Amino acid sequence: MKKKAVVAVAVVAVVVAAIVWKFTHSVPLPVWVVEVEQGPVEASVANTRAGTVKACRRSRLSMPIGGVVDRLLVTEGDRVEQGQLLLELWNRDRQAEVNQAEQTLQATRHERDSACLQAEHKARESERVKRLVARRLTSEENADIAATAANAQQRACEAAKHQTGVAEARLALQQAVLERTRLHAPFAGVVAEVNGEQGEYITPSPPGIPTPAAVDLIDYNCLYVTAPIDEIDAGRLAVGLPARVTLDAYRDQDLSGTVTQIAPYVLDLEKQARTVDVDVRLDDLPEGVKLLVGYSADITVILDAREQALRLPTEAILPDDSVWVLGEDQTLSKRNIERGLSNWSYTEVVSGLSVGERVVSSPDKPGIDDGVTAVAVDD
Repeated sequence: MKKKAVVAVAVVAVVVAAIVWKFTHSVPLPVWVVEVEQGPVEASVANTRAGTVKACRRSRLSMPIGGVVDRLLVTEGDRVEQGQLLLELWNRDRQAEVNQAEQTLQATRHERDSACLQAEHKARESERVKRLVARRLTSEENADIAATAANAQQRACEAAKHQTGVAEARLALQQAVLERTRLHAPFAGVVAEVNGEQGEYITPSPPGIPTPAAVDLIDYNCLYVTAPIDEIDAGRLAVGLPARVTLDAYRDQDLSGTVTQIAPYVLDLEKQARTVDVDVRLDDLPEGVKLLVGYSADITVILDAREQALRLPTEAILPDDSVWVLGEDQTLSKRNIERGLSNWSYTEVVSGLSVGERVVSSPDKPGIDDGVTAVAVDD
């Protein structure tokens, strides 16, 4: 009997010892931690869907009249200067009309000069007759005849001048008609597309019915990105704010820009969030970066920034503005903080933490609680 009692006591002792060892020698909870540091923090707003690179000036040029293409002077990819001739329709008939108008103008100018010379002669003749009348060497009737002739010739001179003006206007009209057969570059740029070949007939666009442009011209000296921003964030934006632009074509390089326009209305598309289009004009591009109109791009508008803020990764902060701190004694404790500027990556810590303190980066991990022993592990 005594032997059984001794065995029972021994078993209980072993169980108690095991329990005590478990609580005094528990395995530390592995956690990932980040140190509180100083660094830049931005409050920013980003687009909800991909934006698009566009040109400040892009003209889809069409001919104002129809006709057969006689000369096509550019191809896709050509760089052209302002005023350069791009395309010309067959226009020999209109050129002949211009030549005829030029000759008519020359003839009317000669007639004007002749009429006015005669008017000057008649005026001098009238003055001589007046002097003879004063000396009583001729009659008053002859003086009237001379004066009438001078006045009539002066009117003929004025009529010839007006005829010259009519001829000049007719020439200008014919030159304008001729010019409508030529397509010039309104600004310097790059030819993006050409629709038509030599010998083909080009038809102008009827009112309200768009047709392909004869030449699509893009000015690459000024580029901007237009992208949709959620209507919730639109009220925080303002023209002039700095922005950062990222592109799939240049993943490792951020481009700088400035907000130049905010749409005055909300875009309401079916099955999509309501957004506001925002334009960001790109600053001077870094060397080696050559953008193409139509590239997809994302914008991040910077609302405010701190260069040397106390910061944490945003994912380490709980919704109630608290964090789990791993103390020097390897135990976890929950601590409330005050937030400052924040974005998806980092949040400014106004108070509650100090530089160098270790904070759990995955605060939702099972097993985390006040007083739990933990150990920091590498990623």
